[in-house]
Amino acid sequence: MFKFIKKLFRRKDKMGEQNINLSEVENIIMWYFASRKYREMKDGNDYYRGKHDILFRQRTAIGENGELTEIHNLPNNRIVDNQYKKLVKQKVNYIISKTPSIKSENQEYDNKLNELFDKNFLKILKRVTTDVYNNGLGWLFLYVDETGKLRFKRLNSVEVIPVWLDNEHEELDYAIRVYSREIYKNGTYDTENYVEIYRKSGVEYYKMNNTKLTAIEKKAYLSVDDKPYNWQKIPLICFKADELEQSLLKRVKSLQDALNTLISDFMNNMQEDSRNTILIIKNYDGENLGEFRRNLSTFGAVKVREDGEVSSLQVEVNASNYESIVKLLKKTIIENGGGFDSKADTLGNNPNQLNIRSMYSDIDLEANDFETEFQASFEEMIWFVANHLKNTGQGDFIKEKVEVVLNRDILVNESQAISDIRNSVGIISEETLVAQHPWVTDVQEELARMKKENSEQEMQEQTDYGNFRNVAHNRNGDINE
Repeated sequence: MFKFIKKLFRRKDKMGEQNINLSEVENIIMWYFASRKYREMKDGNDYYRGKHDILFRQRTAIGENGELTEIHNLPNNRIVDNQYKKLVKQKVNYIISKTPSIKSENQEYDNKLNELFDKNFLKILKRVTTDVYNNGLGWLFLYVDETGKLRFKRLNSVEVIPVWLDNEHEELDYAIRVYSREIYKNGTYDTENYVEIYRKSGVEYYKMNNTKLTAIEKKAYLSVDDKPYNWQKIPLICFKADELEQSLLKRVKSLQDALNTLISDFMNNMQEDSRNTILIIKNYDGENLGEFRRNLSTFGAVKVREDGEVSSLQVEVNASNYESIVKLLKKTIIENGGGFDSKADTLGNNPNQLNIRSMYSDIDLEANDFETEFQASFEEMIWFVANHLKNTGQGDFIKEKVEVVLNRDILVNESQAISDIRNSVGIISEETLVAQHPWVTDVQEELARMKKENSEQEMQEQTDYGNFRNVAHNRNGDINE
């Protein structure tokens, strides 16, 4: 069964790789979960989902001993204005919303690559790109399913601990994946922790109790006729936004927290009316302040003596000041995060392509870095694809050069773009012109349609010309008769 796959993989017993040191792995796992990097990755995921620090804020005041004490009788709004998620989605969709263009000089190879990197792959790639911005790294695992087809699987970046061979983080020694699984036992669910170690010699599975690992089994990346086979490389592809491997949140967290705090404080101040703010009381006709507050909250009125008076000490809330600072914070989040303001007045009444490019300048600059890293990761992926195709008898494309270009989702002035394309006819190739047209999504399909239409038009013109000649011939004949 699947004998052709044997060519693709190396026999496990020929690897010569030594057993891994479990104590080293246990220490790496302990260090990782205590590291700042892990906390930053968790924060990136939490903030993307809307779980911000403001949700845990408490209203405090100086107590009797001069220490801050939590108070419960004042408004405590915890409002999340999730500009961070908007920024991440903006960058991901700008870069990966369209299927990347993958081209080689071999048309057969092109067809196989486009068949493999389909819409489902694009969906997985978008999730990996989201991981890149939330966690600094994204991971894609390649495997061959039971039918012999190459598949892709996203691994949660928080679960993966890479162990690199070099300081540039380009070559893996091995990778550790730590994850939890809920197991139903005795009428309830228990959480059990597991560890997978990805090496050139295959995958090793362990169960983790506290910090100790207990071996479960070892598997090659594929088993054919009960014989294990492995890739020549670890089939894990790492994606990065840049060389820093830094989450996007690290650049904008303080600004996002300030925005949440400002909006929450504004709501607190608006709700702090005479029933819960500082009151000035003269000749109160009652027992104690607690009763006074209770009557005020219940009836909206208080009883005072003949010469008594109740007034409030209020701080005027200037809404325009809040609005200005909120606007400034949102703009600063966009600038520090390398996004673009879709509501800006940059375009004005003159939305030409130069103004549009100016609006996209910051996000374009970062997209260039991302594309460089992306192409390096894709080159690693293409190695697995080419070897898979060769050893499954689908063609030898290992020496073929593949060009990968990200099709960025940029706003264009369609009228100007179409006019520029029309003016370039006869100067550059038809394929290039079609690729630049804003209405075209599939260049090859559009060229095929144009070829078909031209062919049909030529046939119609020949038919019309033939009919015309027949009519003319008949008329001449009638005249001669």
